[in-house]
Amino acid sequence: MDLINFKGMSGQQIEDIVDLGIKVKSKPEEYSNPLCEKSLALVFQKTSTRTRVAFEVAMTQLGGHALFIDWRTTNFTLADIYDESKYLSRNVECIMARVLKNSDLQKMALASQVPVINGCDEMYHPSQAIADLITIKETKGNLRGLKVVFVGIHNNVCNSLIEGCTKTGIKITTVTPILNENAQDQVLLENAKKTGLWKTSLDIHEEVKDTDFVYTDTWIDMEFFTDPKFAKEKENRIKIMKNYQINKELLKRNAPYIMHDMPIHRGYEISEDVIEHPRSIIYQQSENRLYSAKAILLTLIGQ
Repeated sequence: MDLINFKGMSGQQIEDIVDLGIKVKSKPEEYSNPLCEKSLALVFQKTSTRTRVAFEVAMTQLGGHALFIDWRTTNFTLADIYDESKYLSRNVECIMARVLKNSDLQKMALASQVPVINGCDEMYHPSQAIADLITIKETKGNLRGLKVVFVGIHNNVCNSLIEGCTKTGIKITTVTPILNENAQDQVLLENAKKTGLWKTSLDIHEEVKDTDFVYTDTWIDMEFFTDPKFAKEKENRIKIMKNYQINKELLKRNAPYIMHDMPIHRGYEISEDVIEHPRSIIYQQSENRLYSAKAILLTLIGQ
């Protein structure tokens, strides 16, 4: 079984991973050595903080070993992805890959003889969504019947959050004036719409006033934030998105829990004071990346 996205997975299967993450967090002593002598390859074509730290620490604490592979210093930059992945999978029990293109991740999964985990591509970020659902459930005690409002760019995080929420009974509204073209997945959105749990809106004030959680993400992909070639697009996005910032003025009619998948661009998608707001669970959410990683690894390669 691979974890490329949540397609083919039931809501119960997703929630089982969420519940396992919560259990591992509360009873770490019960999970000190289940992946003994097992190795995880961490293939990174893009930069990372939380995903790399979470999966490396997860393997260590579960008794296994994580091998960091920088795309730029290996033959992944020179050879066929299929061939390199086929070789790599003969040495490890699992591959976690963060790549630029989902199509490349699909090639890796096709070649690999061990499970492949999507550590983020331009279309999906399932391990982040598992951490988000862990955070929501441990905060409120359940998933079904809750409301989440995602505010920002419709991107990979947004896709996985829509899929994860609608499959586990959470109502989600996306307030996304801009759609990342590379993140389009009409099948995912059509399936979400059929559940009756997902809708899209541009009325941020109306949606936020009765939500349990408000969730935002960076307006500009991290690899482009300081790229001079992206400066014009960055300026355009800021102009469009400036009225969709998560700030105290927006939250004065309601006090939802505040979420952000990080890294944060302070003063852009979220104001400085809201990051440290009493209802902010951003750092709890980021800590839960570790338990998301543990739950995914135990599900895919545990005994």
